[in-house]
Amino acid sequence: MTSPQQPQPQPQPEPHDTAAPGAAAPMPPAGAPEPPAQPPAEQPEPRPLAAHPQPEQPQAPMPPQAGPAPQEGGPAREAGTMMLQAQQPPAAAPGKEAGTMMLQAQAAPQGAPLPPQGAPKDAGTMTLQAQQPPAAPPQQPPYQPQQAAHQQAPQPPQQQIPAAWQAAGPGGGAPAYVSPIPVRRTNLGHALASEWTKIRSVRSTMWTLGVMIVLNVGIGLMIALLLSDPYRTADPLLGSAWLGLLLGTLCVIPLGVLVISSEYGTGMIRTTFTACPSRGRVLTAKAIVLFGLTFVITTLSTTLVAVVHAGMLNGPAPTGDQWLRATIGSGLYVAVLSLLALGAGALLRHSAGAISAMLGLILLPMLLAVFMMTSESLRPVAKAMIEYSIPNSLGALYDQPFLGSGPSGWQPLLILVGVTAVVLGGAYAALEKRDV
Repeated sequence: MTSPQQPQPQPQPEPHDTAAPGAAAPMPPAGAPEPPAQPPAEQPEPRPLAAHPQPEQPQAPMPPQAGPAPQEGGPAREAGTMMLQAQQPPAAAPGKEAGTMMLQAQAAPQGAPLPPQGAPKDAGTMTLQAQQPPAAPPQQPPYQPQQAAHQQAPQPPQQQIPAAWQAAGPGGGAPAYVSPIPVRRTNLGHALASEWTKIRSVRSTMWTLGVMIVLNVGIGLMIALLLSDPYRTADPLLGSAWLGLLLGTLCVIPLGVLVISSEYGTGMIRTTFTACPSRGRVLTAKAIVLFGLTFVITTLSTTLVAVVHAGMLNGPAPTGDQWLRATIGSGLYVAVLSLLALGAGALLRHSAGAISAMLGLILLPMLLAVFMMTSESLRPVAKAMIEYSIPNSLGALYDQPFLGSGPSGWQPLLILVGVTAVVLGGAYAALEKRDV
């Protein structure tokens, strides 16, 4: 901070009140004229802050300060208060630049109030006050060479967009995004692969089909050993091979139900229908996989039993039709019966309920017919129930029915196919209309 170039007038000492030192000056009432100030008794004369004495020159008028207006009734300042003030010089004063800061010792008049936020200051306090310069017209920012050079710098070359992507979008003919992974439309083959993965990865398939094979083959071998007497003749020769298969069907029924009802129980059916929204396709894939697996396992086991019976028992040689019905026919019958259980599971959507209904369909007609035969009026009904029951139909495939009347040959299989088609048709309709 440099000394001002223009001489400053000598500050005049501020008179003090004649009261005792240390006592506060009485405050004049509002609106009353101020009493004449008395010269201080022992106050030293303040010295200017200039580096060398300056010739006396009339002081330029001070511009109004930008600070808050003093309030009346505030505490008075002590004499000799130092104020540091930045002011604008008068327009006629040559040699000064705009905004020159001047350090001036100014005596505050007695009774001058302080701003409301301030507190009484002691003698010799220096205050720094900056006045706001008058509003200047807006000026343009100075020219910056670095910014201009940055704006004029060459931009890096942009990556070329392929033509196929340029054509993409709402106005183009190509799709908006082309996945690098080959996308193929789903078909029945995908649903078959999914259902095959499910049915071979669950433990229920191994247990049900495993027990069915053990019962069919084991009971068939035991019967062959019991009837393998050289003096006994079996006619038809394969007429006793179906007894083990009858118990094996009791294991296939739970498998057909669990193929679809287990997914309803665990909630997996939601994921299945999300991956394949076509519900008819899902049921078709389940039916194909279940039918194929059951048919292959049943045909292999029944063929083994038929070969054992033909080699160990005495009797007339079976015909070709008898061989077909005892091997392929029995395999088809059990496979269609598993589809009937699948349709019941899709309709009921409950494992225990569907299994109980299917077991009742197999065993209940025979049990009721036994008790109904004792009544003369119910005997025709009981006879019909026995003839069209599943155990009697299965024995008719081997030419060994319970009753001589009723379906024979391939008729039991055709009847079962008709009943299964009706149940599966209802399952397809219910699957499309009902919610998951």
